[in-house]
Amino acid sequence: MRVNLPVTQKAYDFPADQTLISVTDVKGRITYANNNFVAVSGYTREELLGQPHNIVRHPDMPEEAFRDLWHTILEEGRPWTGLVKNRRKNGDHYWVRANATPVREGDQIVGFLSVRTKPTEAEIQAAEALYARMREEAQRGQLRTRLSGGEVVRAGILGWLQRALRLGLRGRLVLGYAASAALPLALLAAGLPLWAAVLAVLLALAAGVAIIEHGFVRPVRRIVRQAEHLASGDLVEPITVDTQGELKRIQLALQQVEVGVRTIVRDIRHEVANLRGGTQEIRAGNLDLSNRTEQAASSLARVASSMEEIHGTTQESARLAAEGVEVARNTLALARTGSEAVGMLTGTMREITESSQRITDIIQVIEGVAFQTNILALNAAVEAARAGEAGRGFAVVASEVRALAQRTSEAAKQIRQLITESRERVLVGDARSAEAVQRMQAVTEAVERVARMFEDVSHAAQEQSQGVAQIAEAIANLDGITQQNAAMVEQLAAAAAALDDQVQTVHGTIRVFRLTPKDVLLVKEDAVALRKAAQERSDPNKLDFDAAIQAHQQWRVRLRNAILKDEKLDVATIRRDDCCVLGKWIYGEGGRQHGQLPLFSTLVEQHKRFHQEAGHVAELIVRGRKEEANALLQGDSPFLRAGRAVVDTLHRLKEMVAGARKSAAIQQQAAAGGRGAPRLTAPTGAATPAPAAAAASAQDEWTTF
Repeated sequence: MRVNLPVTQKAYDFPADQTLISVTDVKGRITYANNNFVAVSGYTREELLGQPHNIVRHPDMPEEAFRDLWHTILEEGRPWTGLVKNRRKNGDHYWVRANATPVREGDQIVGFLSVRTKPTEAEIQAAEALYARMREEAQRGQLRTRLSGGEVVRAGILGWLQRALRLGLRGRLVLGYAASAALPLALLAAGLPLWAAVLAVLLALAAGVAIIEHGFVRPVRRIVRQAEHLASGDLVEPITVDTQGELKRIQLALQQVEVGVRTIVRDIRHEVANLRGGTQEIRAGNLDLSNRTEQAASSLARVASSMEEIHGTTQESARLAAEGVEVARNTLALARTGSEAVGMLTGTMREITESSQRITDIIQVIEGVAFQTNILALNAAVEAARAGEAGRGFAVVASEVRALAQRTSEAAKQIRQLITESRERVLVGDARSAEAVQRMQAVTEAVERVARMFEDVSHAAQEQSQGVAQIAEAIANLDGITQQNAAMVEQLAAAAAALDDQVQTVHGTIRVFRLTPKDVLLVKEDAVALRKAAQERSDPNKLDFDAAIQAHQQWRVRLRNAILKDEKLDVATIRRDDCCVLGKWIYGEGGRQHGQLPLFSTLVEQHKRFHQEAGHVAELIVRGRKEEANALLQGDSPFLRAGRAVVDTLHRLKEMVAGARKSAAIQQQAAAGGRGAPRLTAPTGAATPAPAAAAASAQDEWTTF
């Protein structure tokens, strides 16, 4: 018999309205488990599917309970009801009231459906005492307490008598009829009068009717009433079994149907609540996406308007530029003309300067002549003084003076002529200077026009710059909105995937019942294939990036559903970053292969931060602060930012890994770097992948439950 260890003897409590369902094939392997069973067992779905059902067996359960279970289901083909103590993955335990029903395909039993509910504390205490006594008797080798159909019977003669005294429906009817006939016959045989015999017959009939009323009619009425409640959809009061024999089997069957229907209704309500959360998520996402689309449309309108303004400004700038070119050409021509005029003026002034120089020379000659005349006059005066009246010397001097006078007169004429020429030339220079001034004024006016045009061009350029800035800002807004829309699309995809998973859960729950001959029973699922598929999905050495991205995007839906359903959350586990598939990969094969990459180190920190934020939201939910928790699931909260960071990094790492697989050189580099890469160590108490359950022996497979 399989013994699952360790055992903590710590009871795990689960809500009384939860029903745990599993389907098992004829070899005792799990082919279906609902969410409640998965959560309460402490295992993951991947760890349960395809495994022997005794994976949850607790060592405190006596072998007699499972012997009676399999005998009742497989050999007698009847439902079995009893209290069972199951073991959780961490060694804790939980009690259930198990209702196991054979699943048939035609006349052949192909497995069983187990529906478990929470028992009362009194029932648990009674079961603990009973199972302790049965274990003690088994250890002594004197098993006096046995089970039959889930009920306690004594071994030996006392047990046989106890079972014999339990009259079934047939026995009660026979007893009633016998009582009706035996008493009159006995009285007639004793020779009593006829009236006494008639009275005895009436008394016997009354006794028979009373027996039949008590043993058949009343139980049937109770069963009919229970069936009517079930048919009307009234599942408030559970069906209790208070009869024996065939009527008990009817009540057990009705009880199983009632438990099954209640479970289906509860599971459907549970998943519908999940669907509500997903629907709200999609609706909120669509609303957000709609708002962002409106913002994008508004930004596009502003861009279009700015583009029109830029187009008009550009055309005006082109026109002004053309005018500027023309003005520049005219200015150039005027500048050249002015330059020529200035050149001519310069030549004229140079000629005036030369004339002035000649005048200066002539004046110098005149001065020389005057000087000599003065000297000669002095000499003549001296000679005249010496000679007295002699006139020869004076005549000579006078002759010289006349010569000098002639020269002076000639020089004066030349001076006059030169002055006249200079005046004419000065007049010409003045006219040309005036013309040059006018032309230079025209040049100045043209330059001023060019300056004004350049100012207009500068103003237009500023407007263009502002328009370009608006375009850049609008494009940046569009880019941000596009990125947010992309993230929202991924979030909506995750919500849709969550809805799909929940629909699959509802579908699996409904498949518990077979409606048509074509329906495939859950017990007919290939347990080996289920086990292999579950192991591949939970393999910590392999990571499906898309599945990891989707799983972390679905946390928002999961926490929103927890708010709607008052779900019990394990905050400590949620805070840990090594319990999910991605975390196991990070601290396992992922760290060994990619630990040297800076992007991988970034992912480690972001993933840790994400689970801390998720744990914070979960803690608020557990404490009943739902409004605060719901606020953290909207807008730009730290939880959502951390989730987006993890998703973005996973996308980048996925592309990097895909690129590395395509390049042989990168593969060699990664292999060389991977050998020397530091190995990440999971946090203290990290969850390690559970080893595959050992193959159970034939006895173990038939002692599973």
